[in-house]
Amino acid sequence: MTKIVIIGGVAGGASAAARARRLSETAHILMFERGPFISFANCGLPYHIGGEITERSKLLLQTPESFLARFNVDVRVMSEVIHIDRQAKTVTVRNLVDQQEYQEDYDFLLLSPGASPVVPSIQGIDNPLTHTLRNIPDMDRIIQTIQMNKPEHATIVGGGFIGLEVMEAFHRLGIKTTLIEMADQVMTPIDREMAGFAHAEIRAKGIDLKLGVALESVEYISTDHIANVDSGESEDHQHIAGELKLSLNNGASLTTDILIIAIGVRPEIKLAAQAGLQIGESGGIYTNEYMQTSDPAIYAVGDAVEDQDFVTGKQTLVPLAGPANRQGRMAADNMLGRHETYQGTQGTAICKIFDLAVASTGKNEKQLKREGVAYEKVYVHTASHASYYPGAEVVSFKMLFDPQTGKIFGAQAVGKEGIDKRIDVMAVAQRAGMTVAQLQHLELTYAPPYGSAKDVINQAAFVATNLIKGDAVAIHYDQIDQLTADQVLLDVRNPGELQNGYLEGAINIPVDQLRQRLHELPKDKEIIIYCQVGLRGNVAYRQLVNNGFKARNLIGGYRTYLFAKA
Repeated sequence: MTKIVIIGGVAGGASAAARARRLSETAHILMFERGPFISFANCGLPYHIGGEITERSKLLLQTPESFLARFNVDVRVMSEVIHIDRQAKTVTVRNLVDQQEYQEDYDFLLLSPGASPVVPSIQGIDNPLTHTLRNIPDMDRIIQTIQMNKPEHATIVGGGFIGLEVMEAFHRLGIKTTLIEMADQVMTPIDREMAGFAHAEIRAKGIDLKLGVALESVEYISTDHIANVDSGESEDHQHIAGELKLSLNNGASLTTDILIIAIGVRPEIKLAAQAGLQIGESGGIYTNEYMQTSDPAIYAVGDAVEDQDFVTGKQTLVPLAGPANRQGRMAADNMLGRHETYQGTQGTAICKIFDLAVASTGKNEKQLKREGVAYEKVYVHTASHASYYPGAEVVSFKMLFDPQTGKIFGAQAVGKEGIDKRIDVMAVAQRAGMTVAQLQHLELTYAPPYGSAKDVINQAAFVATNLIKGDAVAIHYDQIDQLTADQVLLDVRNPGELQNGYLEGAINIPVDQLRQRLHELPKDKEIIIYCQVGLRGNVAYRQLVNNGFKARNLIGGYRTYLFAKA
């Protein structure tokens, strides 16, 4: 009988346990979880804080009792594995209730310890009003602080998924909120110009967004001692009276009533490192394609491990639930004699930011630059469904690709409708090895309430293929501010559109008048064309080059340029 010991539940560990039981009725499966819960919806935690998920019980996916009944898995919560003896193939377990220690042997060991929130070494950060959010107890402490203190102002440090979701939760509760982000953008999986749409939405909701700013110190100011709101309150429900004074690296300061630190996570590798398992260059547990560590009897999955990047083949850290679930399933297969291989991580992700959805898959431009990969990019801004049917919203879409082969490197999309659909299609296309030329031929659903005859993805593929074939020459938003005296800006929008913004020094000739007014443009200079989103600019570009002009079109138009500054 094979004995499988699993350290850690939630996505990776629980998936592995369930899969192992489905494959073998005789395997002895034992799972240890140092917390009180083995399987909970950690991605739903901010939504319970904000009240969208009203019942806390909805977040608890399995209990030790339900896991035993359905899968015959021996689950022991409040049990921390503190040592692995690889030679003896045993683990030492500490019962966190009574502090007793004991040993369990294993045939195969699965590590699924996850990742822990990064808490910076900042003076004063250890105080009763500062929280992180990783699990159910963290969520409960945040809710308790809100209920007891009734904060009027909250501050979040970090503009990633958790920070943005908690920001929205506080806003939903009517708490004035400041979001501090050290980078020049929120949502690092997307690029700066695409994040501009999120910045505009965040500010429009009244959030005090501070970009390029870091927290330097925290001062806890107690307004009275820890005191019960009612004399009959238990110690667990005491009122922590006080506020925090935050000092920022730009010399500013602010006062807040609750502080959430959400600057990222790091892999939990302490146990693996102590056991002498190989740790990868980026700081996660090394695994091969079978999810085996450097010890073939020990597997590892989830946020603690390094994944193979699907695009580059390099090792990377991608703390997402989808990869963790798939890895857990494959590790269980392989522990029970199969030979399943993990096919790499694309990093496909989406985040709700008030009325916007922000999503991406594959590599972003920052990563491609850092890795020295040659790439081209296109932007389209078009309707989520037929524009004449009510309710159409703008989908802002960016695609990155190899300018020679058309290989898809990544895609990003922002908007109020149809964002998940487009990025899901791109994730499938990328995994299938499609090129941008092949994307032209995707046959996607069309009816006026749902899509367009030429979908967003088709349109992006048309633009990309034009660039590859030389039917268009691009200029991008980040080159516009460096034009030379040998270049002339041409705005081909209608005059009424200029009241919503324009580029200084541009000649305005509407595209429908261009053929009759070509004589107004110099032939000895390069004409830099722009319109609102790039479509009319392409029409103008073809007219100009077919008439002997040298020209380039601003891909994504004025809309991309404008939001890049947001």
